[in-house]
Amino acid sequence: MDDEIQLISDGDGFALIGAPSAVERFLESEGLPSKDLGLQNLRPALGVASAAAQAGSEIAANSGRWIKLTKESAEAMSKFPLMKGSTPGVSRAVLTDGHKIKGIVEFVKGPGKLAANPALLAGAAGIMAQLAMQQAMDEITDYLAAIDEKVDDLLRAQKDAVLADMIGVDLVIEEAMVIRNQVGRVSEITWSKVQATSMTVARTQAYALRQLDALAEKMEGKSNMGDLAKTSSEAQSKVQEWLAVLARCFQLQDAIAVLELDRVLDAAPDDLNQHRLGLRAARQNRLELITRSTERLMARMDAAAASANTKVLLHPGTSRAIVNSSNHVVSGVVEFHGRLGIDRGRDTLEARRWLDAASDARDKVLSTGAEGVDASVRLGNETFNRAKLMTGKLSSGVSERALRLRRDNSDKPSSAGD
Repeated sequence: MDDEIQLISDGDGFALIGAPSAVERFLESEGLPSKDLGLQNLRPALGVASAAAQAGSEIAANSGRWIKLTKESAEAMSKFPLMKGSTPGVSRAVLTDGHKIKGIVEFVKGPGKLAANPALLAGAAGIMAQLAMQQAMDEITDYLAAIDEKVDDLLRAQKDAVLADMIGVDLVIEEAMVIRNQVGRVSEITWSKVQATSMTVARTQAYALRQLDALAEKMEGKSNMGDLAKTSSEAQSKVQEWLAVLARCFQLQDAIAVLELDRVLDAAPDDLNQHRLGLRAARQNRLELITRSTERLMARMDAAAASANTKVLLHPGTSRAIVNSSNHVVSGVVEFHGRLGIDRGRDTLEARRWLDAASDARDKVLSTGAEGVDASVRLGNETFNRAKLMTGKLSSGVSERALRLRRDNSDKPSSAGD
């Protein structure tokens, strides 16, 4: 059927495969942005059989578009329930507009020609994984471009051998991506240059995580307000830099995975889907590792801010500085999480104003009731009486001393000149 559209989902996005006009009508009806799926890259997965030749002609006649999984796209696609496919981790459906009103899509019976081919389905899922990672790489690029220029200074200074190694790996991977885009595949020669880089990136990631853990531990060990303010300020200036290093590591790891999937598609297409699932699991493990470290840091910053708020009356300026540093760090981590696809929503703490804290103390006194007021009055009267008594004793003592001095002077004999 010319109007048949095959919908495929791998949990990170959706692929639409079908006649160009049908795919275009569907996308317009749902108002969803998309990218070219790159069906031509599936040819290595077809082999040389006659069935492969037929599938190849079908690929040439069809259009493929990829849609990123977002809240909006998920809501749009929820109208079309997906069935589990023969390929693990992939769901699919076959749709048609039936030449009815533009934008109306109905289900049709049958598996669909392209989706019925396991090799093609696995290949499409592999390409979808690549597109999802490339989208994440673009978002990290935007993140790195938006944050402080000090990050560029850190990455370029090469004061640390670990960071210097990562910069070298960056150049190698960038070169491989350029060659891939130019040639359309990853050759054995290109892959030989890249395959050893993952260890260097992993080492840099571990180093950056240790730096964040060290900052969290320093925060935990401080109780003095002055020391806490100094450590919070240090965290504010350093955390953003190490988050940028982590983001760059994650971006490079995604780039390596994109190249790796291309290499598997070219060299061992039968292993493509299992390799895709393995890369996805490894990526999720990296996210969990980063999440644990950054959330531990946020917990320490929150604890420091909470402690500072309890001492705002005694240390108003220092308390405000600690809470502001905490909010700065937490906001940076939340933005970092968003760029990496870590869904962690939270609110920043508000630094308590000294006047607010003073008002709280006043209200607590006023809420003690009449008994408290009476006690205050009694205490005030007793204090006044004691002060009055002491004043009287002091005055009496001074008067007596003055009288003694005058008496002693009158008892002395007069001199001859008097």
